[in-house]
Amino acid sequence: MKKTLLLLLAFSSVAVAQRYTAEVFSQVNVNANQPYATNIDFLTSDLSDQAAVASDITAIKTALATGNPIPPSHFNPLDPSTKVKVTTLNMDVYTPVGDTATNRPLAIYIHTGNFLPPGLNGGINGSKNDSAAIVMCEKLAKRGFVAVAPNYRLGWNPLDPNQFVRRAQLLNAVYRAIHDIKELVRVLKADASNLGIDPNRIVLFGEGSGGYVALAYVTLDKWAEVEIPKFINPATSGSFVDSNLVGNIEGLNGLLNLYADNGQSTDVSMCVNMGGALADISWLEAGDASMISFQAVRDPFAPFGEGTVVVPTTQDDVVDVMGANIFQAKANAVGNNNAWINNTYNDPITLAARARYGVTYQYIFPAPFDTITVANAEGLFPVLQPLSADLFNNVGAPWQWWDPNGPIASDTLLAGPPVITYHMAGLAGNPNMSPSFGRTYQDTILGYVTPRLVYQMNLISEEEFDFNSAVSMYPNPANDVITIELSDADLELNSFEIMDNTGRVVMNGGLGEMTNRIAVEALTPGVYFITIKTDQGSASSRFIKQ
Repeated sequence: MKKTLLLLLAFSSVAVAQRYTAEVFSQVNVNANQPYATNIDFLTSDLSDQAAVASDITAIKTALATGNPIPPSHFNPLDPSTKVKVTTLNMDVYTPVGDTATNRPLAIYIHTGNFLPPGLNGGINGSKNDSAAIVMCEKLAKRGFVAVAPNYRLGWNPLDPNQFVRRAQLLNAVYRAIHDIKELVRVLKADASNLGIDPNRIVLFGEGSGGYVALAYVTLDKWAEVEIPKFINPATSGSFVDSNLVGNIEGLNGLLNLYADNGQSTDVSMCVNMGGALADISWLEAGDASMISFQAVRDPFAPFGEGTVVVPTTQDDVVDVMGANIFQAKANAVGNNNAWINNTYNDPITLAARARYGVTYQYIFPAPFDTITVANAEGLFPVLQPLSADLFNNVGAPWQWWDPNGPIASDTLLAGPPVITYHMAGLAGNPNMSPSFGRTYQDTILGYVTPRLVYQMNLISEEEFDFNSAVSMYPNPANDVITIELSDADLELNSFEIMDNTGRVVMNGGLGEMTNRIAVEALTPGVYFITIKTDQGSASSRFIKQ
């Protein structure tokens, strides 16, 4: 029996599936430095004088409650008249030029940086203006997403000699960053119609430190999770995080917090981490957002398996966490990835990831911890770089790059002799650093993520169109041949194009008859997208090659 498949109408003649899996727009508009929030700045505030802090907080919150601006003295770190400083957080919004869609998925890119500014964090990167952040957002926008790269609040002291003080400060820095991204999500959802986004289709991309933030964002959902043993301060017998000071899990309330509920949910659809780790495996439960993980197997600062977060500037221990080799398998097991995990993927990127599953590799620590076996976990992309003789020179983020002559990069990190610049220090942990090298990794990341994201966000079924039932394709699944059949003489078929899950064109040709048979026996079994071009526009549909 013939099986008719409805075709998917293109957005401005761009097929839906192709839209998100390949770059279909050539230009991107960037609306830079748009303010999205104002809150207490822990990097520049002096919170040691409790009486002064109480007075300043009263002045700030009174101004907000009465609809007045916060006094300028609180914005100026050099003004001695106030101890509590505030900062305005900005975002860059990337949109595809010429796009007419009004319900686009939103991608939020959370930058790396160890929760300190570039330079002070011991490295070159660490802001929304990083080369990797800019280009990844451009690539997402060219695929039809709205991409947003925000600043978030920084500030902690990695040089404190007390491990528990370092732990407390770092955990609170992560906690505040989660609040900032939640406020960003609330603000963007409230403005969804102006931005042309679907508030129910949001994916977080977290890089490095941003990976910690993204993973915690989608898993930390109850206060008891902040009170597990490793987060208890031995000096107070309470959590290192005090909600009375910094607010609850949603980033609301708290003495040193200015965010207010605008009625919007902070739910997101998916989390993609590029490095970073999960604070604790117990946080991950059924019902959390879908997860996809990219992590360097030999990342020296965030464990691929289970291990300890290390301060990059001092190599001191902070807190034990779990890497992608552990949590990705659990995310699959509890069903959070069911929307995409059971689909057939046989593209080269997926096969490259699977080829590393179950393989044991030489690891970065001495025996008996000198090997590690990659988990058999769909959604995990283990990044392999050569093993370095120096533990902290192992590559953890090959998708990063920078201008060797730019700000900070050419500054002196160590006076020597020999003199070491930030650029030279960066090359020690990323010796192949270049724009082309980093972009290749980004293309791999997006080639792996976007086909799965299409299923997770149910983008396949959007804007269904049947050409007045004039065009049908069968059979589906197909073995050797698919048939494109036209029943409307007023519609003229022109050509077809078949793409794999990465957006790579694997077949194309002309169409001219009422019935067209396309031989597909040479295709590797898997999921494909066929675009049919007619004199009335283009449309696309998914089919499975058995």
